[in-house]
Order: sequence, then structure tokens, then C-alpha cells
Amino acid sequence: MRPRRAISFLVAFLLSICGVGLVTGTGTAHAAVACDVTYAKNDWGSGFSATITLKNLGDALSGWTLTYAYAGDQKLTQGWSGTWSQNGKNVTVTNAGWNGALANGATTQIGANFTYTGTNTDPTSFSINGTVCNGSGSGGGGGGGGGGTTGPAPALHVSGNRLVTASGATVRLRGANRSGGEFMCVQGRGIWDGPVDDASINAMVAWKITAVRIPLNEECWLGLSNIDSRYGGTAYQTEVKGYVSRLEAHGITPIVEMHWNYGTYTGPSSGCSDVHATCQKPMPDAQYAPSFWTGVANAFKGDDAVVFDLFNEPYPERATGGETSGWTCWRDGGTCSGIPYQVAGFQSLVNAVRATGATNVILVGGLAYSNDLTQWLQYRPTDPKNNLAAFAHIYNFNSCSSTSCYDGQLAPVAAQVPLTLSEIGENDCSHGFIDTLMNWADAHAVGYLGWTWNTWDCSSGPSLISSYDGTPTSYGVGLRDHLVATN
Repeated sequence: MRPRRAISFLVAFLLSICGVGLVTGTGTAHAAVACDVTYAKNDWGSGFSATITLKNLGDALSGWTLTYAYAGDQKLTQGWSGTWSQNGKNVTVTNAGWNGALANGATTQIGANFTYTGTNTDPTSFSINGTVCNGSGSGGGGGGGGGGTTGPAPALHVSGNRLVTASGATVRLRGANRSGGEFMCVQGRGIWDGPVDDASINAMVAWKITAVRIPLNEECWLGLSNIDSRYGGTAYQTEVKGYVSRLEAHGITPIVEMHWNYGTYTGPSSGCSDVHATCQKPMPDAQYAPSFWTGVANAFKGDDAVVFDLFNEPYPERATGGETSGWTCWRDGGTCSGIPYQVAGFQSLVNAVRATGATNVILVGGLAYSNDLTQWLQYRPTDPKNNLAAFAHIYNFNSCSSTSCYDGQLAPVAAQVPLTLSEIGENDCSHGFIDTLMNWADAHAVGYLGWTWNTWDCSSGPSLISSYDGTPTSYGVGLRDHLVATN
């Protein structure tokens, strides 16, 4: 989707575990302890930073002590936001003075640095005040606020025409897009459009969303000179990594995607005349896109729960004037007729990702704003890791928007490689179109993600929600109800 221009290394693991019935204080008063614990780490090989988020799902706490254990030789070097200690493999953290009181539903985040040798296996159990957490509240007017969390997102790889986990279980990417990262920064207005915190992710969990696509901006990630330093470069990268970590911790597959890029284009279907990454261009540019993907791949290599989407909506055929020249430009890049800047073809971007050592699944779209996959199988890039999958975008206003077109154009691709409809939607604030499309996708083992988890006016674009607590628009009702019923 091309958002309205005016508005428009870490591995994260969640271990959610909880219980009830701890005696606290003196006398006979009993506080029902119930809690969620989210564990995330940034591992650099010989050491790591652990970030732990505690959420109180039970009675109000006036103080807390967290305990857990490592299986290896992880050794504490420094902790913050609490008093950290370690005895053998056992770690204990007692609250600081300012974060000891936790009302029902309140959260606090703590962290520490560790060294290690050998393997760095994540803890499998956490306790607060002696009670094991498991994510379900009892007493205290609480509960998980929309279903709680589901455990860490699985590492994925391609097996035939399926995405599978390490154990061989099939995974379809089904969920929503989270727009904002592609336009807020380049417009000098921040990084995200709305919250990307745990509460907003919990609302997604309540919808049974299991994949979230995160559109990004090339210039913002690279921190080019036209980008406000508060929002670009390291600041932007840190925010993206944090959001990816939080999604993974809630069991949601993150799909990181390059949406807008550098390069002047004023030909057919041009979205803007600006050289900067402020609108949809027909193809990625050779000047910065390979550097973007080198940086992103280095940030997430080793974390195969993260999926890479190389470019949003190519339309080179409109610039070059034909399908064959369009597909050739799509794959090979270089000098493409009608596109003034040097193009990064998708083969070069696959090469850039794999040169870093990253083995993540890579998604590649087609022509006509990713609505045309007619020659995708013929022109698809070569991937030495055989971890390449296809995506398409389907809206009610696209050329390919009928079941006959899906049968003729999408089904042959889905029969050979994993296929995800990484943007679906309709511009009438209803859901009849996507209902039919999702039913077709379910019947063909195809994934789909609604555009978009943003509180925009759904009468002027497909917006799923009217509030970040997950209140759906009349369009969003269709996606929510379908996911809840089938996931």
C-alpha cells in the first residue's frame, strides 16, 4: 500500500508463566500473585544483555523479588533497575525503590549484562515472590488483557512450498501491517505512528495475529543527511530492533520490509518528484538499497524468526514500457529504461543479504505494485540458502482481484514456493472483499496480512482499528473475526 504522504542483534524470547496464592506481609492477609515475564536478549557471542519485563496480573504488590536460573555458565557483570545477584546458576533481582509498587496490570522493565562461553540457552522458568508465573491472573480484577502471550516466535525456513519451524511444523504468516516506520521519520515527525509497546502488541495477540509486517525507510535506517538525527540512524535502528524483539517475545513473526527508497522518478505512476524516500518508487536504488539490506541483515542474522521483505511494491514495467523489460529490470537491475537512477535488482539484494551470513527467509513480490506474479517463477532470483518465498498485494481496486485471477496467477506460484499476501485490504470500510480473499487463501495454504494496524479513517484507506486497544473498524472486524475463528 502507498500510504497517504501527509499522514503517511537481537533474539527475543518470551517465557510467560504465572501462579497464585502467596502469603505476604504479616498476619493472615494473602495476595494473589499472577504475572507475565518477557525475556529478551541481545547476544554478541561472548556476552549478552538481558531485558526482562515484569507484568503484574494479580493483586497489587508493594515489593517484588524475581528469581530464575540459567542452564549454562552465564555470569552476571552488571544489572540495573533493581538489585541483581547471582549464586551459581541462580539469579535473583529485588526491586529498586522506585519500581517496587506494581498495581494490577502495571509493568516494569529491568536489565543486566552477562558473559558466557559455550551455549546461551534461555531460562525456562521465572518466579515472583516465590510463585511461578504462567500468564494467567487470578484475583485482583486482572487477567492478561486480551489473551496474554504465546511464547517466542519460531525460527522459520522454506521447505518446498511451505514455511516450517525447526520441528517441521507448517507456519502461515497471518496478521497485519504496522505502518509508520516508512514515513514518520522522513517527514521529521518521529519514528512510529502510534504506540508499538507491549500493550499494543497484546491487542494484536487478542486478534490471534501471528505475523506483523514492519515497513521501513531506507534513508531513516541509514541516517542520511536529510534525516533528523533524533529519528534516524542509530536511534531508528534501535527502535526497530526493540519492536522486533517485543513482537517475537509475544510469539509474533516480524517481517521487516524496505518500503520507500532514494532516487528521482517522474515517469508513469510516479508518486512524487522528490529524490528522497518520501513515496513509492518503481524499484530499489543501487546507491543505498544494498547498504540498507546489509545493515538490516547484520542486525538480525542468527535470528531466523525474523523474515525479510526486500521491497514493497515494484512497478518497473510502467517505467520500461513492457512486461519482459519490467521483469528483467526486476531481477537484474542496473540501467533500466525510464528509471533515471541505477536500479538494485532483486538478485543483487538477495546477494547482499546472503553475503552477511544471514539465513533468514526472504520474501520477494512481483510487478504492478506486487499484484502481478505471472512470471515470478521464471524470473525469481537464485538463493544459495533456498530460503526464498513469494508475496503479493491484493486490494479490491487491483487488476488481480478475483478468484479466477487468484486461481490463474497466484495458485501456480503457491504450488511451488511459500506465498504470503503481505498486504490485503479494501477501500470501502467493509470486509466482503477480504472475506472472499481470506477464504481462498486458507484453501490454498497461503498467508495474508491486513493493511493496516493504524487508526486512520477507513473510508479513505484500509485501516483495521479505531483505537490501539484493538477496537476494530467495520473493515477490521472482518480480519479479526476470521483470525480468531481460524488461528
